[in-house]
Amino acid sequence: MIYQIVLFVWCFLLDVFAITRLTDDEKDLEILLLRQQLRIVERQQVRGPTLPRWQKIPLVALVVRLKAQATTWRDRLAVSVVLFKPDTLLKWHRDLVRRKWTFKRRNPGGRPAIEAELEGWIVRLAHENPRWGFDRIHGELLKLGFQLDPKTVKNVMRRHHLLPAPQRGASSWCTFLGHYKHQMLACDFFTVETLRLHTVYVQFFIELGTRRVYLAGGTEHPDSAWIAQQARQLTWQLADARAGLEPLRFLIHDHDPKFTPSFDAVFAAEGMEIVLTPCHAPRANAIAERWIRSVRQEALDPLIVLGQWHLRHVLVEYVDFYNRARPHQGIEQGTPIRRPAYATEGPIGRREVLGGVLHDYFRQAA
Repeated sequence: MIYQIVLFVWCFLLDVFAITRLTDDEKDLEILLLRQQLRIVERQQVRGPTLPRWQKIPLVALVVRLKAQATTWRDRLAVSVVLFKPDTLLKWHRDLVRRKWTFKRRNPGGRPAIEAELEGWIVRLAHENPRWGFDRIHGELLKLGFQLDPKTVKNVMRRHHLLPAPQRGASSWCTFLGHYKHQMLACDFFTVETLRLHTVYVQFFIELGTRRVYLAGGTEHPDSAWIAQQARQLTWQLADARAGLEPLRFLIHDHDPKFTPSFDAVFAAEGMEIVLTPCHAPRANAIAERWIRSVRQEALDPLIVLGQWHLRHVLVEYVDFYNRARPHQGIEQGTPIRRPAYATEGPIGRREVLGGVLHDYFRQAA
């Protein structure tokens, strides 16, 4: 850009110097020759070329000079200016004048805007603590090292359409159930068709707080004895897996007749309360239903299940991958079984799951 401007100025100065060395006859002949060339260009194009601002300046300067010296300057412009209309050049001159007298206000006045980080913390604290008022949020920010006026909190919350504490503090089912999610266990069934079109009923359990899945088993005939046995085996498994953790208090399942009274009695003996979902309301057990969709899409749909033994092999491997390696949005991209901090250095390796249907990526130890 700078090189083009310098080259343009240099060529313009050379033209000015060359004109001073020409005689009047030579000037007349050169003007006539240039006009004929411009007429040819004018006939070939519909509109004038688009010029940058630094190329418009010398044209405007020459037009202003002609306007000052000629008496009938508009007629002279109509004859002299070929590629552009005279009004276009005059408009360029008015733009330059307007830019000369246009100033930016260096100091707009008023209070300076608060930092984006501070505003973000005000909004975050208001969302995460619906019962906190302006003064409570102001005090928490002072504790974090921010210096601000209490009215700033009020103004920011109004700007983000956040209501005051009494109106914003209404409780919701999401908040209410979030307090008890680590005490809830959900269970459900889903069916899988094998290669020979045999229907296998698969039972599983899932913790709502951690999203950890426990595979009970699968059978073609889920009678009362089999269901009760799966319940007993799960209680033993929970005793080992949740040693030292808060005990589970609620078991959620639907009105499926496969959940017999003997099944519920096993969990009632462990101090758990049975919560039945409404009829034909799968969203009431949404986390269990979502896991069924995940296991179908990621593990079962890409395969043809050969039999019950093959199905159990697939589900056991997938559940282990699901619990230990698959990130979950519901728990902030964590895994149900917490692992040590991820390595950030070292070569990246890949582990095939289910023979390459899924892939697990990890950092190899240096």
